[in-house]
Amino acid sequence: MPGENLTRDEARERAALLSVDGYEVSLDLRSAVGEHSGGGPRTFRSVTTVRFRCAEPGASSFADLIAPSVTALSLNGRDLDPGQVFDGSRILLEDLAADNELVVDAQCAYSRTGEGMHRFVDPEDGEVYLYTQYEPADSRRVFANFEQPDLKAPYRFEVRAPEGWTVWSNGAGEPADGVWRFAETKPISTYITCVVAGPYHYVTDSYERVLEDGTRLEIPLGAMCRKGLAPHFDADDVFLVTKQGLDFFHDHFDYPYPFGKYDQAFVPEYNLGAMENPGMVTFREEFIFRGKVTRASYEGRANVILHEMAHMWFGDLVTMEWWDDLWLKESFADFMGAFSLVGATRFTDGWITFANRRKAWAYRADQLPSTHPITADIRDLQDAKLNFDGITYAKGASVLKQLVAYVGQDAFLEGARRYFKRHAYGNTRLGDLLSVLEETSGRDMAAWSRAWLQTAGVNSLTPQVLLGGDGRIDELAVVQEAAESHPELRPHRVAVGLYRRTDSGTLERYAQAETDVDGARTVVAELAGADAPELVLVNDDDLTYCKTRFDDTSLAALREHLGALTDPLARALCWSALWNMTRDALLPARDFVDLVLRFAGRESDIGVLQMLHAWAESALAHYAAPAARAELGVRLARGARRELHDAEPGSEHQLAWARFFARTAAEPADFDLLTGLLDGTSAVEGLAVDQELRWAFLEPLAAHGVADEKVLDAELARDDTASGKRHQVRCLAARPSAAVKAQCWAQVVESDALSNALVEATISGFAQSSQRELLAPYTEKYFAAIERVWTGRSIQIGMDVVRGLFPAHQDSQETLDATDAWLTSHEDAAPALRRLVLESRDDLARALRGQACDGAAAGR
Repeated sequence: MPGENLTRDEARERAALLSVDGYEVSLDLRSAVGEHSGGGPRTFRSVTTVRFRCAEPGASSFADLIAPSVTALSLNGRDLDPGQVFDGSRILLEDLAADNELVVDAQCAYSRTGEGMHRFVDPEDGEVYLYTQYEPADSRRVFANFEQPDLKAPYRFEVRAPEGWTVWSNGAGEPADGVWRFAETKPISTYITCVVAGPYHYVTDSYERVLEDGTRLEIPLGAMCRKGLAPHFDADDVFLVTKQGLDFFHDHFDYPYPFGKYDQAFVPEYNLGAMENPGMVTFREEFIFRGKVTRASYEGRANVILHEMAHMWFGDLVTMEWWDDLWLKESFADFMGAFSLVGATRFTDGWITFANRRKAWAYRADQLPSTHPITADIRDLQDAKLNFDGITYAKGASVLKQLVAYVGQDAFLEGARRYFKRHAYGNTRLGDLLSVLEETSGRDMAAWSRAWLQTAGVNSLTPQVLLGGDGRIDELAVVQEAAESHPELRPHRVAVGLYRRTDSGTLERYAQAETDVDGARTVVAELAGADAPELVLVNDDDLTYCKTRFDDTSLAALREHLGALTDPLARALCWSALWNMTRDALLPARDFVDLVLRFAGRESDIGVLQMLHAWAESALAHYAAPAARAELGVRLARGARRELHDAEPGSEHQLAWARFFARTAAEPADFDLLTGLLDGTSAVEGLAVDQELRWAFLEPLAAHGVADEKVLDAELARDDTASGKRHQVRCLAARPSAAVKAQCWAQVVESDALSNALVEATISGFAQSSQRELLAPYTEKYFAAIERVWTGRSIQIGMDVVRGLFPAHQDSQETLDATDAWLTSHEDAAPALRRLVLESRDDLARALRGQACDGAAAGR
């Protein structure tokens, strides 16, 4: 039988054959604590009873289980020999009856990679914490099941845990005689079942609402984190956003939250942002802030809380049939996260963040060779794992924003309401959603779907302005273009805005027209006769998904007056367009950095400012001509230092500039200031150097050889926590030493001793753009190792290594040739592995084009 992968064809065949009536899962987690003896992995006992029906009695199928060993197996009361029917990932089931009962008693392994039952030991106090993470297919690492989203069933969990622990699952639970027993769930998919266990700090609240029929809905709320993070845990704000979200979704969905309680666990060493397990949502614990952060961080957390809450309806109540339609939950949750953020919380500028940050993710993903339609072709589980990407999330959400403009908000929400009621606890495909939207909008959704959901690529929209002799607009047209690889031109609902300077010098909109762009050239008749603009913004208000381009007049106006643009969304859209031009080698990196140095200090939106900082760093590291990189880096660091001193004392802008200055520090004076801020001999008025900021200052000091191992060990002694350990590991890996790099490589590539979080920290520290010569020997080693890593490690660690250790800083034709040589000689490598290498190759080729563009601008 095949290994751990599962193909779409196998899943369809099994779904046609089997229907699952229910699971009873018993886990004994007492082995999580205490000494571990033996050479194998630490394991726990997992006993599963699953009742299911077979449409063709006498047929054969299989159940899924990834476990070191199976103690006992029985099918319909008949004992099976594990050695004959279990191959390490599948259990062969032969001669099935019409009604069946499978009992599996297994020893399952605790995880250190964030997949399955993850076990974490807190270095601060020695406490052990457990949580599960499954998507797309890791529940089979914890209990035997049929691991595919369309074989839904109710679950009953019971868990025996160490004394003093609390256990949570999807349903409400109570302990009795040392065993936690949980209420039976509604029919849900395997990948959203969940167990969290340990001595977590737990806070409670409640939500109440009177429904339209007069009944009262009561939802118990809980939030938890490790005890070591309890002093920093602002559960009140988590509950505030949670209640605001529950109000919003009940107001708009007309379907009461169906899963009883609503717990939210902030857990350690988490690979994702969060996971929408019904009644038991899990988040990465970095959303608990140990130091001062900007408003953007709180907005980001609120968005994730609301994104996961939207999944209770889009994804949990109604679930895609197979991973092809992953977008049915992720695109909707991404859109609903921003929609509810703006409509229900204090973060009313959430669409600016969406335009600036989420769409940047989508634009990058949609120009990679691996881009795919929003409704993707997912052949197997490895494909599925890689498709949790900027297309499925951010492009899909952008397209839904366009859809709301196309059909109207009322029709869109009424379609959602019908969709929930029609398919509750079921599974759907694309056509199921399109049919309800056609009902509610009266629009032809098939044509819209073909253009937006079933084709890949991003269009660019450029204004063409013809002026008459009187200085007014004679004709304004929008030109639509597409890449040769994806030539589809799409219908766009856009707002075209005209901007000019006022007498006070501000750049403001004075005219706007909404129109439907369709085809290669669309004339916007409503703007004929308007005064000549200094700036034309063809996607004003960010209604559509496109790359915005500028005519020469508009680009010249932005070069001189970008900071005078008063509308924050328009400003964010212009910054995003300029960054896309930089990535497309249409704007030299030095010009983009110059714009940041001149205008970022005037940016009022903190999230946009922090995005500009990230883009400026990327421009320097990847798109600047190598000969200009050092001088441009010094300019960037000096500009950051100037803005740090000029920012309002104690403000979040000051904090953002402090972090940016640390990341760009380039000269001895920079390192002296960072060292002085750490030891107290220097100060910046209003800047509080808390523990998180201390680590942010230490990484560049370590990377440039100023802070050695002794300094970093002393800092860990000061911050001897799980967070402190991750920071220290990253800083240690950043040191400019050949021996350090060799040790890091061995720890990540040649050993599996590190946990997922420490693998991530080591890779992050290893790859420093200031250490290109030091990293050069690892290009050849990378290509020699990646196939072995991919086949020998978990897919999450494989992804981290293949992406994170790609020699991106060896930005030369030789590295591009080495990449092509590997791809040519490994045509039979796993498609998911080849995809990751192809994506990194594309990033490198894009960087080289950007460097050529920047080099050509030298001496202007």
